[in-house]
Amino acid sequence: MSSIDWGRPLRWLLVLLAAFGTLWVVFRIYANGQPVWAVGALALAALGFFIYLSNISFAYRYLFPGLAGMAIFVAFPLLYTVQIGFTNYSSSNLLSFERATAYLLEQTVPGEGQAYAFSLYAVGPEYRLVLAPGQEDDESLDAAQRAERRAHTYVTPPLALIKSRPPIEVTALPLKQASFEPGEALPLSAVLKQRQALSQLRVRLPDGTLLSYAGVREFSPLQPAWKRNDDGTLTQVQTGHLARANHDTGFYEFVDGPDKGQHIRPGFKVGIGLGNYARMVNDPDFRGPFVAIFLWTVAFAGLTVLFTLIVGCTLAVLLNWEALRFRTVYRTLLFLPYAVPGFISILVFKGLFNQNFGEINVILHALFGIKPAWFADPTLAKVMILLVNTWLGYPYVMVLCTGLIKAIPSDLYEASAIAGAGPLTNFFKITAPLIVKPLTPLLIASFAFNFNNFVLIALLTNGRPDFLNTKVPAGTTDILVSYTYRIAFQDSGQNFGLAAAISTVIFFLVALLSMANLKLAKVNEDKR
Repeated sequence: MSSIDWGRPLRWLLVLLAAFGTLWVVFRIYANGQPVWAVGALALAALGFFIYLSNISFAYRYLFPGLAGMAIFVAFPLLYTVQIGFTNYSSSNLLSFERATAYLLEQTVPGEGQAYAFSLYAVGPEYRLVLAPGQEDDESLDAAQRAERRAHTYVTPPLALIKSRPPIEVTALPLKQASFEPGEALPLSAVLKQRQALSQLRVRLPDGTLLSYAGVREFSPLQPAWKRNDDGTLTQVQTGHLARANHDTGFYEFVDGPDKGQHIRPGFKVGIGLGNYARMVNDPDFRGPFVAIFLWTVAFAGLTVLFTLIVGCTLAVLLNWEALRFRTVYRTLLFLPYAVPGFISILVFKGLFNQNFGEINVILHALFGIKPAWFADPTLAKVMILLVNTWLGYPYVMVLCTGLIKAIPSDLYEASAIAGAGPLTNFFKITAPLIVKPLTPLLIASFAFNFNNFVLIALLTNGRPDFLNTKVPAGTTDILVSYTYRIAFQDSGQNFGLAAAISTVIFFLVALLSMANLKLAKVNEDKR
């Protein structure tokens, strides 16, 4: 009796389930207004099914996860950042054109007519709304006024207040015609819980007046603030002035009236080509701090590498001295700065450099009678940053140099000793030439890391002290990445497009360093 092979049907069942699941995800992406991403997801999924179901692409089955991950987590963010750099995307131009237009058309202003105070009454699981003219309490009115007010009081039919539904319109009846006698109204806290549902309610009175939710205590006539015209322009209902969308600036602008040319917020996102890059070059108010920050970034990264190399290499040579006792203890102690998390060390140093209470200034004041303003003076702030970063970075170079020195044959030093050479001759003639080539790519990598060392700047000085009289937030100790962060996410403006353009420039600079690194590594490999 032959057994049934369930493996093949089960396999195709799983494939069908995965296909349906993928199509559902793609449909949801498309339904949320992202057709480009839906096409991209569909293409990636189709490629994956082809690779894993076809025999001709067998070799790519092992590469596909890595390639797909690189496309999603590396290529996509990079391309998205570059794309934003060509737009005016910012806190004032956050919406699409369609969404910004819809937002303006949804705005309302108080219309002509009387406002009505409302009270909410629970009727079983539903609610009834009672609208009375004026805001005065009944106790403050005399009998005639209360009778007059009651004659113009209206009540809605029972309503099931639901938060997430489109606006609905109901017709209210005069209270004297409705078979409803108000009892005790719900307290304000209960009314506030129904605020979202009440805002979706439109109440039409018997005379045709349409009331809308205008606050926690009243309904009043509202009218649209803007009206769309056939040619796509908008008319401001209260003034009759026209506004037209300017797709160069990303704003609706008044085309007549005293506010002609004025932008109407919110704006919308448009492509501006090389506008952000041109601003870096052409705008003197932006170019000034940008050039200064770029030069400081290069100097900061270069000096950090130089100082850490000097300190780390010197300590590595000293710790390689055979006659030195307790070398292991010294090596362990000197490695400690690398073992402590950087964000803790940086904050500790921030306290130590405090002008009035920091231990460093206490010692300097006791010895020399000075209290340097480490955080207020730009030069001293940069010196402080280099000191802290050297302290944080030298253990890494020390470990690298120690390993490279260990790989040098001891015969060379013995021969040098026989020839009568001293320690300095040994270092410059033997040690340095042999470790500099394998160390160079690592130093370039260290330069690239410090080029984007955002954590140190953000935790220690946050870019301060700031430049004066600049249009964009910029500090004298900012490096390019912290400068980009401040433009994109801090202070006023939040100019994501400009920040993306700067990020793109940083990317190409770091890419050039990486290419130099790879080239040097290849040269060393060829020579071996």
